[in-house]
Amino acid sequence: MEKNTVCAHALISGKVQGVFFRMETLRAVEGIGGVTGWVKNRPDGTVEAVFEGSRPRVEAVLDWCREGPPRAQVAAVKVSWEDPTGRYERFAITG
Repeated sequence: MEKNTVCAHALISGKVQGVFFRMETLRAVEGIGGVTGWVKNRPDGTVEAVFEGSRPRVEAVLDWCREGPPRAQVAAVKVSWEDPTGRYERFAITG
């Protein structure tokens, strides 16, 4: 793990399920590169994600999440910054 690695735990609300949010998040992360973690749907209709990587790359993914895919209507992205764990080898859809 690089010393400048950060970890953002995000909770995305709005119309974010049933609009390919998880798959498009994976594509956005792959396009930006250098970010690991996961994304999943939650039972309450929100999407939860953890992003680890350099701060500029993680911020770029969070900026994308604030817009989401075309059919999404993002109401809010709540971010808590945590200590990076370095345990993720890639970015994956987990649920």
